[in-house]
Amino acid sequence: MPGDATLKLAEQLIACRSVTPEDGGCMRIIGERLERMGFGCEYINRGGVTNLWARRGSASPLFCFAGHTDVVPTGPLDQWQSDPFQPTRRDGLLYGRGAADMKSSLAAFVTATEAFVASRPEHSGSIAFLLTSDEEGDAVDGTVAVTEALAVRGEKMDFCVVGEPTAASRLGDTIKNGRRGSLTGKLTVRGVQGHIAYPHLAKNPIHLVAPAMTELVNCIWDQGNASFPPTTWQISNIHGGTGANNVIPGNVLIQFNFRFATTSTPEELKARAGEILDRHGLDYEIDWTLGAKPFLTGSGVLVNTSLKAIREETGIEAELSTTGGTSDGRFIADLCPQIIEIGPVNASIHKIDECIEIAALPRLSAIYRRILEQLLP
Repeated sequence: MPGDATLKLAEQLIACRSVTPEDGGCMRIIGERLERMGFGCEYINRGGVTNLWARRGSASPLFCFAGHTDVVPTGPLDQWQSDPFQPTRRDGLLYGRGAADMKSSLAAFVTATEAFVASRPEHSGSIAFLLTSDEEGDAVDGTVAVTEALAVRGEKMDFCVVGEPTAASRLGDTIKNGRRGSLTGKLTVRGVQGHIAYPHLAKNPIHLVAPAMTELVNCIWDQGNASFPPTTWQISNIHGGTGANNVIPGNVLIQFNFRFATTSTPEELKARAGEILDRHGLDYEIDWTLGAKPFLTGSGVLVNTSLKAIREETGIEAELSTTGGTSDGRFIADLCPQIIEIGPVNASIHKIDECIEIAALPRLSAIYRRILEQLLP
């Protein structure tokens, strides 16, 4: 049964100790099954990271399943009800690290493709898998390495489904059709160190920057749009002082992050932040890191096909959403005009006792298969 096949493969993958950036043998398991279906498997490894690009066929359109085999650390083992790398079935749920994020999706990718190819061996177009073991970590040698290699040889995709856990409470209730951008700033404000009893002989950078921080917190960066909420600005870390309680610090380091919509550009956000800091007369410097550009897939072939597949399989009218953090879709967006994310319920991801409903596994596989059947008849 396809449901049993998806469950068994998910359990095989969960048993692989693939804490980022380790793959733990997941790619070998998946690669062997893809090769049996006629996929050509290419490993584009970099920096100790395992990356797989597998393709079946050479014609257009090219449909791609994308995902990651790595998982986050387990946390305290004594708080888990069962070994996180020993997949455990309990009360209708499958427990284990990666059960929801995202080894069940990978298993469903494979079994959906197996069922589709068995029924339509001469299907139109091509199918690809883009898998990495570097999504949960730094994400500098993972999907981006593959997309860079594909770009050099002019290989592009027409459709891409990423298996990130997107559902809020029921499988199929949410499709991610875009993600916000991420821009991080590391702000250093300089003052003059001195004795705390003689403040007139020093300049406290924490005091100096406080009014500017208030303005940055209260700034309305944009109004968002129909697909994205307004851009937000948040402080993540503040470091200042020598550790002594009688010393005015000489500088303060403030780290902050923009999560931004398509209504703002990184250049605009940098310029506006700089204008506020300049107006307050601060002696400062900022190191900027663009972690992700926003991307959006509007109503079209992939979105409409996926909505139909979910409706037919679950009876649910899925909601389109761009909320949450970033995903590897940000790296694929330059090579693929239509990208969405469909996966299981995300309530337990990164938590102790991560799990997925066992009954959701065959249904997720069926959703993916229905999408293939519509796009590659």
